[in-house]
Amino acid sequence: MTATEGLFVPPGHGRTMETSAQRVTFKVTGTHSRTASTFEVVVPPGFDVGAHVHTRSEELFYVLEGELDVLAFEPRIRTPDNWREWESPAGHRVVRATPGTVIAVPPGCPHAFANPTDTPAKMFFQASPPPDHERYFEELLELLGSGGPPDQAAIGELRARYDIEQLTPLRHR
Repeated sequence: MTATEGLFVPPGHGRTMETSAQRVTFKVTGTHSRTASTFEVVVPPGFDVGAHVHTRSEELFYVLEGELDVLAFEPRIRTPDNWREWESPAGHRVVRATPGTVIAVPPGCPHAFANPTDTPAKMFFQASPPPDHERYFEELLELLGSGGPPDQAAIGELRARYDIEQLTPLRHR
C-alpha cells in the first residue's frame, strides 16, 4: 500500500483468530493506519470481557448483530465482581446494546461488555492508538485457546502490559 492507495477489505476477509471464547478478525492494523486498529469481533453466548479501564487507549464499539450488555461509566463503587450491578453517580446503569448501538470509550472510563443471550453477537471494534490491541488480542486468544477456565493471573499480567487495568474477571462458558 502506498500513500495514494487505500485499503479494501471485502466481507469475510482479514486475518481471523478464533477460540471458544471469541472470534476476532483483524480488518485494519497499525500497518495501514496511524489512527486505530479495527476488528470484527464475534462474542459467543456467556462471554464477559470483565470491567476494565485504559489510561491511554480510546475505544469504539458498534453492535452489528445480536445483543450485548454494556458498561461505559465510572461507578459510585467499583465492586470487584459483578459490574452489571454498577451505577454511576448520575444514575446511569448497564444498558442492553442492540444492532446499531455505538459505544465510545475515552481513556480513563471503566467499560465492559458481555453476551447474556443464547446467540452470538457481532461488533465492529476500534482501538486507538495501534498496534497495542492487535498484539493484546494475539496473546489473549492464545491464552484462551489453551482450554479450561481462563487463567486469571496470566490474563492479569497480559492486560497490565497492554494498558488494561482489570476491575472484574473475564469469564466465558
